[in-house]
Amino acid sequence: MKQFKKRWEITKNWQLLFPLIGLLGLFYSSFKIAGLFRKESHIAFQIAFALLITFFLLRLVLLIFKKLENKWVVKQRWEIIRIFIVFAITGSSSLLVGRPFIKFIGITKENLNVFVYWILYIIIGLVFYQVLLVTTGYLLGQGKFFWEFEKKMLRRFGLGRYLD
Repeated sequence: MKQFKKRWEITKNWQLLFPLIGLLGLFYSSFKIAGLFRKESHIAFQIAFALLITFFLLRLVLLIFKKLENKWVVKQRWEIIRIFIVFAITGSSSLLVGRPFIKFIGITKENLNVFVYWILYIIIGLVFYQVLLVTTGYLLGQGKFFWEFEKKMLRRFGLGRYLD
């Protein structure tokens, strides 16, 4: 445990919560993916397959960490895990919020061309994503990082003149 704390620059025990949440989220995603392949098989097979997928996804995430830790400026390495958790929560939440909003304003596949529907769905989801990204970032203690990230993203969309 001391080696794990040292590697991730964890100085307080409460900071261990973020790697734990990250691993649980990774396993949950793997379990859902394994469930797509589960037809008549036993739940034990799904759990075993999910553990295998989790292993490979964890290796991929750690590879991504190595590339991003030099790009993203954080005080401690464990904060990168917190940033990944914010991205995961925001991505899922933007769909959960966007889908009912689209239905509320009356946009459906039946009353619009399917192509137009998906373009509007993506645009509305992107708007909710931007708002939720900064909000979730502030709630999980990474507000400054996500506000800077958001400003960079808005500049790439050509909306930088509205920030100054």
